[in-house]
Amino acid sequence: IPTIDNFNSQELANTVNAFAKMDHGHSELFEAVAKAATPIIDNFHSQHIANTVSAFARTRHATQTSKLLFTKISDELTANPAVLQDWDDVALVVIAFAFMK
Repeated sequence: IPTIDNFNSQELANTVNAFAKMDHGHSELFEAVAKAATPIIDNFHSQHIANTVSAFARTRHATQTSKLLFTKISDELTANPAVLQDWDDVALVVIAFAFMK
């Protein structure tokens, strides 16, 4: 998927979210999104993170690449917990639920 590296955080989140809603866990796509999202995860808004991790959890896409993405998200939140004060409560619940899966 050659153009995925040009997607911004919302486009990445919306793409995997749409595929997950259709119950279509396209492995290549999810791998490409995980690779593209990991280095820019600090640019994601809470809703983008929620949509992304929820899509990965719904499709049960668990690879080394997606685990790195989840680890990066966890590390970012652990390093700067004050950012959570500005996040939407629903997004936090969705993120917590996705991490449980």
